[in-house]
Amino acid sequence: MEFNVYAENCPTRMLLDRLADKWAMLILKRLSDGKMRFNQLRRDVEGISQKVLSQVLKKLERDGLVTRTVFPTVPVTVEYAITPLGQTLTSTIAALTLWAEENMPHIMEAQRRYDGVALTEAA
Repeated sequence: MEFNVYAENCPTRMLLDRLADKWAMLILKRLSDGKMRFNQLRRDVEGISQKVLSQVLKKLERDGLVTRTVFPTVPVTVEYAITPLGQTLTSTIAALTLWAEENMPHIMEAQRRYDGVALTEAA
């Protein structure tokens, strides 16, 4: 079966949408450092709610990018890990997050210039 990301109904679009999600990228990046428990992920990925973290982890697990292991302890311990397939994305995600951090001053300056021009044109 051939896939074409430019075709309207191609399933690759769903995958690109998932991977373009900031939370999915941050979770995959964090898990690339090693296995983590749910609450540690929630602490490390600041700003994510428990509900959203749970939803994103389920989607990443469904896509085969993350595994979930449950340990029969009291209370139950759940550990998440990146899969070999997910690992193939880590260099791309690392490059993109580094690019964002390094170029944010340029982006912010471009936004200020644009907003200044847009305000001038509206007046």
